Amino acid sequence: METVVRSPYEGPERRNERRMRALKSAKIAFNFGRSVIDCTVRNISPRGALIEVQSVVGVPMQFEIFMDQGATRRACTVRWHTERMMGVGFDAAQNAA
Repeated sequence: METVVRSPYEGPERRNERRMRALKSAKIAFNFGRSVIDCTVRNISPRGALIEVQSVVGVPMQFEIFMDQGATRRACTVRWHTERMMGVGFDAAQNAA
């Protein structure tokens, strides 16, 4: 699978759902929960979110995000990224359980 790296502000809007602005602290977890990165959720919809991190270096293409002090957990796949921002889609199959 090829990674597309582009600015979220380039080109026409392609989302089917409108995202709601947010400013939530969250945690990205991967490596079976042994690796955790602090992040901020900037906007969110039922299908995805815009996430800000200090650096995307070392963040895998698939991970879990924990929001609301761990009460909400979503499996994610990175759709695009810049140096500090990531657009992610929520993985429906993994989130259904």
